[in-house]
Parts: sequence; structure tokens; C-alpha cells
Amino acid sequence: MRPASFRASPMPWSVVLSLGLALGVLGLTGCRPQAQEGPDPTVVATVNGESLSRADFEQELARELATTEGPEPTPEEVEPFKRALVDTLVKRMLLLQAAKQNNIAVTPEEVDRGVLRLSGDYPAGNFNEVLAQGQLSMAELRAREASRLTIEKLFTNHVYSRVAVTEEELRAYYAAHEADFQEPEEVHAAQMVVKGLDEARRLQVQLKAGKKFSDLARRYSLSADAKVGGDLGFFPRGQMPPAFDEVVFKLGVGQVSDVVSTEYGYHLFKVLERRSARKRELVEVRSKVEGRLLEAKRAAAQEAFEKELRDKAQVVVNEATLQTIRGRPAPQAAK
Repeated sequence: MRPASFRASPMPWSVVLSLGLALGVLGLTGCRPQAQEGPDPTVVATVNGESLSRADFEQELARELATTEGPEPTPEEVEPFKRALVDTLVKRMLLLQAAKQNNIAVTPEEVDRGVLRLSGDYPAGNFNEVLAQGQLSMAELRAREASRLTIEKLFTNHVYSRVAVTEEELRAYYAAHEADFQEPEEVHAAQMVVKGLDEARRLQVQLKAGKKFSDLARRYSLSADAKVGGDLGFFPRGQMPPAFDEVVFKLGVGQVSDVVSTEYGYHLFKVLERRSARKRELVEVRSKVEGRLLEAKRAAAQEAFEKELRDKAQVVVNEATLQTIRGRPAPQAAK
């Protein structure tokens, strides 16, 4: 299990609590320059001279391992978690450093709104319980949200702003993915369903006498769509039960079926409209195509940006310290 790579799109709370996307200020609050010549045993890594402390690293590793099921992992099983965590936190530090260099910051009001969005995903009173389960204080959550929003703003202003989709790219994608824009034949139908055959026959007689299908459906139908006159909307073959398709796709517009028996009861169907199979024109799907292309190009630009930061950075991992970490935080000295 590896922590998920960072993305700037909005994230659900379960992901925010997960290790891979926890955008804390790890390595920032615990940062200190290395003064001694040899590796500092209290430091896991340095990124452009900025330190990721062992204490912060162990705390995050313990949180991640706490979310795993089963018995406590062995040192060998912990190893992949440690390596993934180092990569994730180094990347976070590089991105926050880049944001600082570009004078990117977020306001307390922006953080407030972010925390409010997170808390809104939970019933009243449950949010603090979720924080406690994740061993997070509100101050830590705010710090993480500030970091996430800062990196999100960095990507928006300095990466995504350089990405655009050309008309040629739009047309090429549309031509290469024709199957994505094919629409099958559809019918717009209504139904009414009753328990007995005799009742269905009586409704047939009333329809032939000029009664409106929707009025009778509202009054007599037992199905949930009765409140809208039995309207089933448009649907292609295969979306409704086979018995429905077998009848409605043979009817002409305005025609009413004979009584149809199914496991739900006795039905009468009426076809209101039909749509032939067709290919949607580019003008109809332009925004969807552009969205797909932008998403792919932004992801590629973000990956390239992160790689460039890493290639230019001075990153030193203290392997000796990393090897001694077993998954539980080291005991803290009494203050």
C-alpha cells in the first residue's frame, strides 16, 4: 500500500486523513539546520537544507499504519510504507518551498472555508470524533489544509495556467474517439402498472374512450413514477427490464401497448417520443472533450513540474536513521 500521489483537485475527508495526501507542515515545524558533520539521528531527510524530523516522520507513519487491517506489520512489511512516505513528504516539502519562492500563500479565511467544507461532509458532532480517530487536533488540521491549499494555488498559478487545448487537438481527439460519442436508439415512454388483469383491461377501455394516459397513471398506477404520470423518461435498450424493451421499442410514437404481464404486475405502456441512434456532433461535446484533454495535459504538466523540482533539489535521506524506524514513534523524553 503506497500513499497516493498529490493532486490539486478537491479531496474527500477520508483522503485528507490518509497518509499519502496529508499535506502537513511536516519538516517545517520540525525543521532545524544540520549543525554537525555526520548524519543527525533526529533527522530522516533534508531537502535543500530543510529537515524532515524523525519525530514528525514517525508520527505520520504510525497514523498510516493504524489505518491498516490485521495484525501489527512486521519490520519487513513496514519498509514499503516508509519508502513511500519519504517520497511523499519530500515532494510536499519541495512544493511548499516552490510556493514560498513564488510568494504564494493562503489567507486564514481560505483555510476556514476549506475546513468548513471538510466538516460539512459529516453529521453534526461527528467531525471532532473523526479528528480524534485520526489523532489530529484542529490546529494540525488547519495546518494541513493551509498546505494543501497553498500547493493547489501553486499548481493553478504556475502549472495549469500554462496549459491550453488547441482546436486541432479537440478535433483530433473527437475523430479518434468516435465510439465515445455514439448515442443508441432511445424511446421516451410512460407506463401504468396495476395488480390485476381485469383492472388493466378496464384501463385499456378508458384509454380507448379518450382518457389521458398520464391522468389514469397518476390515479391508478402502483409504480413510483405514477406521481409524474408514469413517465419513464428516455432510455436505450438494456436499461429497463427485458419485457419493457420487448414492447416499447416496437411501438410507434403515441401508441399504447396491449396488457403486459411481468413480475411487477400488469402494465400498459405508451411511447411518447423516439430518438434514432446517432453520433453527437463536436459542438455538442466540445466542453466534455476539452475537459478530458485539459485533465490529461494538466496531469502531465504537474508530473513534469514535480520532476523538475526533484531533479534540481538537493535531497539527502538519512538511511541510518530510516532503518531504525519500526513504525511506532520513539518514546519522547519527559519535559
